[in-house]
Amino acid sequence: MNYPIYLDYAATTPLDKRVLETMLPYFTEHFGNAASRFHAYGWEAEEAIDMAKGKIAKKLNWRTDEIVFTSGATESINLALKGVFEDFKGHLITVQTEHKATLDTAAYLESRGVKVSQLAVNSEGQIDLNELEKAIQPDTKLISIMHVNNETGVIMPVSEVIALAHKKGVLVHVDASQSLGKLDLPKDADLISFSGHKIYGPKGVGVLLAKKEVKLSAQIHGGRHQRNRRSGTLNVPGIVGIGEAVSKCNLKEIEAQALLKTDFENELTKELPCVKINGSKNDRIGNITNLCFKGLDGEELLMKLSKIAISNGSACNSASTEPSYVLKAMGLSEQDAFSSLRFSLGRFTTKEDMENAKDHVIETVYTKG
Repeated sequence: MNYPIYLDYAATTPLDKRVLETMLPYFTEHFGNAASRFHAYGWEAEEAIDMAKGKIAKKLNWRTDEIVFTSGATESINLALKGVFEDFKGHLITVQTEHKATLDTAAYLESRGVKVSQLAVNSEGQIDLNELEKAIQPDTKLISIMHVNNETGVIMPVSEVIALAHKKGVLVHVDASQSLGKLDLPKDADLISFSGHKIYGPKGVGVLLAKKEVKLSAQIHGGRHQRNRRSGTLNVPGIVGIGEAVSKCNLKEIEAQALLKTDFENELTKELPCVKINGSKNDRIGNITNLCFKGLDGEELLMKLSKIAISNGSACNSASTEPSYVLKAMGLSEQDAFSSLRFSLGRFTTKEDMENAKDHVIETVYTKG
């Protein structure tokens, strides 16, 4: 099969071969349960978990006892929000353009009695810090915010959010799924979530970084594993993989991707008058571009762009026929939101890939016109 050029790294990344090599022995030779304390198989598994924690702690400057392994970022977000609001009391602040893992969890908490405020964004996808400050109430417990938006690549001012929140005694959870490995993670966040498969690690494993002083109620019970924060037999190969993937994160990679992305945007906007970039001009991650092909049917265009693998938004919303709620929150009309496509680059994207993708987009749009 002739596969298309892969430009959907924001949806998932390929497993790095170096990560795979570290994982393989834990499927066959070292297959023990990390909770088995009375023989070598269990000891080897536990040692592997500790090594993975050590890699993550060293790379991200967190304590090993503040690392909770989960099945992915969605579970990590659920644990962060539900774990803080176990009593279903208090006030949660989030943003209209958050991932559905956050918005759906917030909606569930609201149905159980938690007060929820969703901050609006401007046309560039940014929040107003003054509005955030006004939204904080005496019973506000938590602010949950993405570091980088998964559809537009807009970078949120998380450091300023954390500083403001902590002045008011409010906890902050940061969804770092799209920023880990590309930006420095914010200092002083109380909770940070991310997934292995966004950083060239395996699917089915994620992390919640949770400060020791944060009172976090477990949402999965059955053995009091991981300091009673998340029970269940640990996914040793997956944890080994995410530990290695985190250790291989290199912030310099995003610089090369940003150059390729900028050239791609410049060429398309120059050649195609219908193309407009969605999101902040300055505060966008270097590997994601969301483009509106004004006047064209985005889904039809997506199908005709058969030589490249891209998306029309978050992979988690791919079954929906509704226009992107993220783009609508930024003020785009339904028609323009339907006309928008996301291109996202990664570790293995080449200059040739982007040249071929650019030519394919231009040729396809001209053919439609």
